[in-house]
Amino acid sequence: MINTYQTSLAPPPVPPRLSRSHPVLIPAPLPSQGHSKSLIRFLVGVVLLHLFLSVGGFIYLYHNDKMEKMYSAEGKAYLSSEKQETSYKTLARMTVAETSTPTSGYLTWNMNHSVRRGINYYHKSWLTILQPGDYYVYSRVTFSKGDSKRPQASWVKLRKNETAGEKTVMQAYCSLDSHSGSASIPRLCTATQGEVITLEKGNQLSVWVPDLSQVNYEEGATTFGMYKL
Repeated sequence: MINTYQTSLAPPPVPPRLSRSHPVLIPAPLPSQGHSKSLIRFLVGVVLLHLFLSVGGFIYLYHNDKMEKMYSAEGKAYLSSEKQETSYKTLARMTVAETSTPTSGYLTWNMNHSVRRGINYYHKSWLTILQPGDYYVYSRVTFSKGDSKRPQASWVKLRKNETAGEKTVMQAYCSLDSHSGSASIPRLCTATQGEVITLEKGNQLSVWVPDLSQVNYEEGATTFGMYKL
């Protein structure tokens, strides 16, 4: 027979059952008033910067386009004025008129085939300066006959006015045998010269040769001219 012992002690406590844990919400601190103002200032600054860059870019493009148009217009105006200035530039390009005078003398100009701008024509042989300045003066005299005693020559003569004495300012020579050439194959020589001369208003220029009958009068063979620099 089994004896049952009884006691007055209470049974040990039963541990509580583990249950699903619940999340604990920790309230986040609200942003301070100073932080909000800083953020707003930053955003406003970004917007203003973007606006400034946009406006600045537009102004730059507009100004650049305007300047290009202005430079283009100035360039066209300059070319037009330069062309117009060249068209009215002071110059003379004279061709010689034929003469059979077997003596020395001044070449006579053929006005039907000559060009003059700003330079007067005087007594068939002289050119009168109207505008003072530096001029490039050139002469080309072609001879079709020779001289057994001396070379062919041409002189550019200058005088201050119609009544003043003349002086030689340019001279050129070429040699041609008096017996050379033939009717079918003529021998020629050309005396060419060019120089810059300072001229005053009223000065006159002409070309002198020892024998007018020995000059070649073909078109373009003998010319005289000048242009203002």
